[in-house]
Amino acid sequence: MTEIKSIEKPDERRDFPRGHLEVLNMSGLVFGRATFEPGWRWTESVKDIAGTELCEVHHNGYVVEGRMRVRMRDGSEGEVGPGDVFVLPPGHDAWVVGDEPCVMFDFAGNIGDYAKA
Repeated sequence: MTEIKSIEKPDERRDFPRGHLEVLNMSGLVFGRATFEPGWRWTESVKDIAGTELCEVHHNGYVVEGRMRVRMRDGSEGEVGPGDVFVLPPGHDAWVVGDEPCVMFDFAGNIGDYAKA
């Protein structure tokens, strides 16, 4: 059966300091649209919610607008921006770069656990 939902009417919205996540639960897909405001950083905004030192969620994503920098557990870093598609394994910190919000879509199966208390 065909399944169609609008991100404008998410199944769930999770708010956290300087950002939020809108989630659509579908058969075989958990889709998220995340909005991170300038000044957002995972270790400052989501760490206490997750209860881990670094983000342990695997992300498959697409950046719609804004920029985000990522540092992996091993110290390696990268930056994503508009039009970038990325695969980000668990064990990272991330933060918004610049003075505009970063909006991204996440297609990872476990985004449903992100920032969930």
